[in-house]
Amino acid sequence: MKLAQIASTLNARLENGSPEIEITGVNGIELAGPGQITFVANPKYSAAARTTKASAVIVDDNFPAISTAMLRSKNPYLTFARAIELFHQPARYAPGRHPTAVIHPSAKIGENAHIGPYVVVDEDVKIGKNAVLLAHVVIYRGAIIGDNCFAHAHAVVREHCRLGNNVILQNGVVIGGDGFGFAKDDHGRWHKIPQPQPVVIEDDVEIQANSCIDRASVGETHIGRGTKIDNLVQVGHGSHIGKDSLLAAQVGLAGSTDVGNNVILTGQVGVVGHCKIGDGAIVTPQSGVAGDVAAGAIVSGAPAVDHKLWLKYSAILSRLPEIAKAIRAKSKS
Repeated sequence: MKLAQIASTLNARLENGSPEIEITGVNGIELAGPGQITFVANPKYSAAARTTKASAVIVDDNFPAISTAMLRSKNPYLTFARAIELFHQPARYAPGRHPTAVIHPSAKIGENAHIGPYVVVDEDVKIGKNAVLLAHVVIYRGAIIGDNCFAHAHAVVREHCRLGNNVILQNGVVIGGDGFGFAKDDHGRWHKIPQPQPVVIEDDVEIQANSCIDRASVGETHIGRGTKIDNLVQVGHGSHIGKDSLLAAQVGLAGSTDVGNNVILTGQVGVVGHCKIGDGAIVTPQSGVAGDVAAGAIVSGAPAVDHKLWLKYSAILSRLPEIAKAIRAKSKS
């Protein structure tokens, strides 16, 4: 594909390069070679842009000029994502049902569905058009799933859960497993609290491998439109997550956590139950949230505090032994 055609397709401005350059693929800035296109979205890679062997680099509108051909864009990361789509089309699955699939007669599945080997669809399930259910996917009774659902191998949707349109479930996802609810009886034994209420997932949500979204005893567990959930995430029973939020790998939400819109919870963040995280908040890696977080706040640490305050804590931490020694010496004098 000619560089000029790529620029036009991506709505990017070509600078400093021949429009006739032939582009055959994409790659990272340190690995890209002739015939490939790469990008710079993180300033730490700015120097690499000057030495890259790529034929073209996607940069932002204010990036300094380099000798390599540039495609200027307001959002280089998003533009590069679209460039990948030009060269790597997703796998297509032809409509049809594998003979080993088990579909209850009462289940209703829309047109153009691909039902893979050993898929199980239980009674009273409703699935929209263009669904792809790959091998060993299990849909429990009464579940309702919208159009264009894509469930990878071994994903599970439990009873009466409701999924919107364009939902992607990666391998091993469990939607609607029982919430972790137990009450201790008079003999010190744990009594299981029933978890009959469903998980509700709105449109355009993607949940990645081996993550679990638990059902609730009362109310519902709710995931808002456009939210993306990474691998190995636990969303506790009765939690609510707003629209367009991101939960990175190994995030854990205890029951009844309330997460707003456009929130980012980075890797290994843990949130105590019944906490509220306001719209647009960011929680940095390995932080422990034990109280409410205001909208727009950036917090760090365990327990999580304002990020700037946490930076001061961190700067002092390595000096604590010498500070303690100085205090002891002063107290003796």
